[in-house]
Amino acid sequence: MKHSPKDVEESARKISRRALLLGGAQVSFMTALALRMRYMQVDQADQFRLLAEENRINIRLIPPTRGLIFDRFGQPLAQNEQNYRIVIVREDAGDVEQALAKVSRLVRLSDEDIERALKEIKRRSAFVPVTIADRLSWEEVAEVAVNAPALPGVTPEVGLSRTYPMGSDFAHIVGYVGPVSDYDLGKLENPDPVLQIPRFQIGKTGAEAKMEDMLRGKAGNKRIEVNAVGRVIRELDRTPGQAGADVQLSIDHGLQNFMQARLSGESAAAVVLDLAEGDVLGIASAPTFDPNKFVRGISVPDYRELTENIYRPLANKTVQGTYPPGSTFKMVTALAALEDGVISADETVWCPGYLESGGRRFHCWKRGGHGHVNLNKSLEQSCDVYYYDIARRVGIEKISAMARRLGLGTRHDIPMSAVAEGLMPTKAWKASARGADWVVGDTLNAAIGQGFVLASPLQLAVMTGRIATGRTVTPRLIKSIDGVEQPSGGGDTLDVNPILLNYVRRGMYSVSNNRRGTAYKTRVAVDEMQMAGKTGTSQVRNITAAERARGVSRNEDLPWERRDHALFVSFAPYKDPRIAVSVVVEHGGGGSTAAAPIARDIALRALYGDVPPLAAYPQNQRGKIGELFDNLPLRAPEAAPTGRSRA
Repeated sequence: MKHSPKDVEESARKISRRALLLGGAQVSFMTALALRMRYMQVDQADQFRLLAEENRINIRLIPPTRGLIFDRFGQPLAQNEQNYRIVIVREDAGDVEQALAKVSRLVRLSDEDIERALKEIKRRSAFVPVTIADRLSWEEVAEVAVNAPALPGVTPEVGLSRTYPMGSDFAHIVGYVGPVSDYDLGKLENPDPVLQIPRFQIGKTGAEAKMEDMLRGKAGNKRIEVNAVGRVIRELDRTPGQAGADVQLSIDHGLQNFMQARLSGESAAAVVLDLAEGDVLGIASAPTFDPNKFVRGISVPDYRELTENIYRPLANKTVQGTYPPGSTFKMVTALAALEDGVISADETVWCPGYLESGGRRFHCWKRGGHGHVNLNKSLEQSCDVYYYDIARRVGIEKISAMARRLGLGTRHDIPMSAVAEGLMPTKAWKASARGADWVVGDTLNAAIGQGFVLASPLQLAVMTGRIATGRTVTPRLIKSIDGVEQPSGGGDTLDVNPILLNYVRRGMYSVSNNRRGTAYKTRVAVDEMQMAGKTGTSQVRNITAAERARGVSRNEDLPWERRDHALFVSFAPYKDPRIAVSVVVEHGGGGSTAAAPIARDIALRALYGDVPPLAAYPQNQRGKIGELFDNLPLRAPEAAPTGRSRA
């Protein structure tokens, strides 16, 4: 069939339109593609370049060097030492168990070490190095290095590990470090990425834990090139981290060692405060333990020995332990009554050996009584009835308020673990905590530091320091950080009339220096070093009426855990107070026999700066004291530090 010219013309027009539409679509598509390519290659070039880099470059953290800890004289208490270790990479080692067996023939690996390593290897990615042995000698590391061709995936390395050169002397103060646990991470809202490094160590107790953020420092990083499976090809560059801060404590390491030695064999605590700055010169809890064992991984038998010891060596009794302060609290009651005007220093109270209140007898420690007693005599001979009487008149609220002014019932801010608040009870406290009304008997018990009253050895030292100086002495454990001196704890003027404080000081002087004083046997023979103190004995059991009738059992006739706690607080020298001391001997019996002798020795060691000379003791005691000092397990004098350095 033949098409007419008109049909041909119409058909050509249609084809042209279609060609134009198709060509336009093609041009539009190519234009859009070109624009998209330009956008991706030019505008988005930096983003895609970064993605490409991340596909072949990894960034890994470099653990920071932990800050060092020193005593007040620059003696190192916590430092870093080179640690030779062996690591294994699972993907390179092949048969891991066979590799560990080969290593165990070269270095000492216990079954426990191998089991721990296998667990860690299973938890980590195949290319992550896992430590299988550390703290190795150079000879052991060299042995592994020589046999490296036969040990694929096993590599010797050098790192840093924490060590405590003063051992057990500072265990409760400095504390120790250990590997980061899931529990540690769970306590942090936004944990530092460096804590994810296998076996990275952080502070667990003491200053190591409380100052963790400051001591840890800031991690560095390195860029490494890796292949498709994550194996390291080469290191491209690194940014060094920031080392942790160096911390200087206020502690005198020589005094601390003497205190720990003097407390050996006891379940006890002692604190020495410098009254000029509030510095904690010594703070000892006995028995103690070696923190290095925890850093290296304490064995099950060693840990069981610590936890099953009835003397509780892991507990820091100086700040964590709270005890009824016994008669060491009587200065608080006396000041509250003097300030309130319910009694004067010269006014006397009759002590027949007991005081009756509410149909009950409150007994004095001296069964026959002390007769007429004024403030000075009440402290000198520790008459209980005097304090029952004045407490009944002044009331618990004013006694509790005075105690808080003197530093009791307050959690002092020092970087140690489990610092206790103690307890200074009030009527409101008993209603809230016990759901009962306060009664007069509660006040009488509190007046002599029994009943609900609880205080730590640190708080008792603060109380004594404030009475001695008339200032709000506050304990300072951190002397400087990276050489920057920390605020003084010397304090401001105490809000207590100085005349009233003098009355109490004179009474404390009589305790230690008058013949009838409860601590006269532990007096100091050198006039310029004389101390003022107060003995205390706190009951841990109830004495029944039947026992009183037949005679109260002697402490030495009771099981150890039922014996009274022994306490003593003091300041010295009396005429120009420089230090305050508190000592608590758990179940030690009487404060005058168990705690006061220890406190005197510690005070003299602090004042003389060395083992006290025998001339400081009464003539008839020098032989026994000399023998005691000869047998003390004192640390040999350390060489003078040459300066600070980081390992």
